[in-house]
Amino acid sequence: MSPTDTAAKDGVKREITVEIPAEEVARETEAQVQRYQKSARLPGFRAGHVPASIIKQRFGEGLKNDVAEALIPKYFRKEAEKQGLIPVSTPRVTDLHIHEGEPLRFKATFEVLPEIRVEGYKELRADKPEITVTDEEVEQALNSVREQHASYTNVEGRPLAEGDFAQASMEGKPKNPDGNEAGKNPVLNDVLIEIGGKNTVPEFTQNLLGASAGEERTFDVVYPEDAPDKRLAGKTFVYTVKVNGIKQKNLPDLNDEFAKELGEFTSLDQVRKQIRENIEAEKRHNAERAAKDKLVDDLLKRNDFEVPESLVDRQIDLRLERGLRALAAQGMKVEAMKKMDLPRLRAGQREQALQDVKSSLLLDRIADLENIQVSEEELNRELEALAKQSKQTSEAVRARLTEDGGLDRIRNRIRSEKTLDFLYHQSA
Repeated sequence: MSPTDTAAKDGVKREITVEIPAEEVARETEAQVQRYQKSARLPGFRAGHVPASIIKQRFGEGLKNDVAEALIPKYFRKEAEKQGLIPVSTPRVTDLHIHEGEPLRFKATFEVLPEIRVEGYKELRADKPEITVTDEEVEQALNSVREQHASYTNVEGRPLAEGDFAQASMEGKPKNPDGNEAGKNPVLNDVLIEIGGKNTVPEFTQNLLGASAGEERTFDVVYPEDAPDKRLAGKTFVYTVKVNGIKQKNLPDLNDEFAKELGEFTSLDQVRKQIRENIEAEKRHNAERAAKDKLVDDLLKRNDFEVPESLVDRQIDLRLERGLRALAAQGMKVEAMKKMDLPRLRAGQREQALQDVKSSLLLDRIADLENIQVSEEELNRELEALAKQSKQTSEAVRARLTEDGGLDRIRNRIRSEKTLDFLYHQSA
């Protein structure tokens, strides 16, 4: 191989010209001809006995393509390595010259990682607010636990009253602007609707109050433009609700007996202590996460550089894949996903994907500068956690991730997290 000794340099784009010696081309051509001879079926020739000259005449263009496909990737990699280039995109091959008895020549255009000189990362400062937990927060959390352990008893002989729960079947249909119903939603069974509850839509309380078991009521709900659920915002739905039963909620007493029911506790004070520690840990985690996010934002503002489009496209793919998986988990049908405007969705993800790639490259560079590494022990801990979640052995998880490249992704994620920890702790 005798390449030209130039590599076009334009930001993260590179172009190299590669020349493969004629004898290498001839050798590969001969190998391809033999492969064709084994499978070719031509009139007048026995299987496996078609002359090479006939093969070249009959399958000339296909033969050239096969030779090029066999040689180009191999020699492209060799030349890129020789010039110290690490491609991060699939090369685009142009100016292909392939003729019998001559060297094979081509140009390859591809992207490489940018040369990053990280500026100012040692001067970054993180907010580290004092973490406090009030008695009111502890009592609110304790009451939430109490609510989760509530029991419900049936109420007979009277209609729904304030504070009751309607055990109901419910169907909602959206209305068109002309007032006609448009389509339908599945009937929801065994729904508990709290009459007068703070999270209950007021129209449900107003229309179900006084209803008896077995009674059905139909009413409209007009959702405001700023409704939290954007699918409902500004729309009118007509609901048909059948009250199948009436229930009353019974809360357990807050005492030491209740504490014992919650687990390894002997008193309510122990429960309160654990709740306080949990709230404090969560607040500290959230504060640290927010501080690290700000550190990354500040780092991005201090360092601007060109990013390979192939990496941005790859990150957009990952973000969309995560988003679609989340929608599927929420019950969205495949047919509905197919109707989504993917080009628009991709465009909407691009800016954040660009920031993701930039921050990843910057953290990777800082990790290099600070010699931050991931030990086998750290990797094994992560694999054991994944194995526990998926109910597999850590060996099985390692084998699967090794096969699909996931092991490197996990190692890179741990390294990035360690680098963020470094930035956070050195920013005091």
